Amino acid sequence: MANSTTPSNRTGWYALACLLLVGSLLALSLVVAKLADNAGAPRLSFLMVAVAGAGLLLLALAAVQRQPMKLNRRILEYGVVSGALFALPNALVFLAVRHVGAGFISLSFAFPILLTWMLAVGLGMERVNALRLLGVMLGLTGGVLLAWAKAGGMQGAQGWAALVLAIPLILALGNIYRTLRWPGETGAVYLAALMLLGGALTLAPFVLVFESGQVRQLLGWEVIRLLLAEAMVFTVLYVFYFVLQKIAGPVYLSQIGMVAALVGTLIAVTLLGEAVPPYLSLAAALVVLGAFLFHRGASRRDTTPPATADA
Repeated sequence: MANSTTPSNRTGWYALACLLLVGSLLALSLVVAKLADNAGAPRLSFLMVAVAGAGLLLLALAAVQRQPMKLNRRILEYGVVSGALFALPNALVFLAVRHVGAGFISLSFAFPILLTWMLAVGLGMERVNALRLLGVMLGLTGGVLLAWAKAGGMQGAQGWAALVLAIPLILALGNIYRTLRWPGETGAVYLAALMLLGGALTLAPFVLVFESGQVRQLLGWEVIRLLLAEAMVFTVLYVFYFVLQKIAGPVYLSQIGMVAALVGTLIAVTLLGEAVPPYLSLAAALVVLGAFLFHRGASRRDTTPPATADA
């Protein structure tokens, strides 16, 4: 009798574990960013330095692992474009949060999974699968319910609101781009390093325009400690982020936004003393059930995985 734990099943459970880890680390990175903002750190400068530090750490890790570290035109394009698609949504979040509120921004992060799935189906990267569609819709409903409860009374300019609504589209395009243009001759850690360094390069003009002369505020001891913590979180986060993209594809990866919203809310309630948002239990149940159904649908191997080298 064949072993019931097939390689496909093991990969599926590994992908689920990576999803939970990456979503939780993403939530933790947002908590650290909030603490840094409370400590007076300029937001974009803090993000740029933390991202650059994590990129350098990952570059060193790729060298220690002796991963192929080529830098031809294709790989340079991958680092720059994936870095820009990673950095721009983060910059928009940091700039818009004071105008439209965190609740409205949280709402936008519920949509990348649906947009990614639609793009993947349209490009032939996914087949229409009823179980996966049900999982997407349940998770999306949970994310929207949680964000709507947090949104309360949004007060902000229409222009900023329109920019925030561009965030899920940029995230979805990034998910698809990294899969379609994944260079097969190099490793995931090296590619993650290039994306982060490309992201830091993209953030630099925003820092010069919006926070010129504020970089010195990063030199306080409390902010330095938070910078080190954020760089370490980003380092671990984006190793497994690229591993998850490699083994599970862009749609599965896009579930991290819902996991991060749920875990971030739990951290805010238990550790930061924030009020419990309405419908938290129902939203959590929908997100967990949606992720489970999507995982079951993914085990049927309806995706076309990216052609990659070993991580």
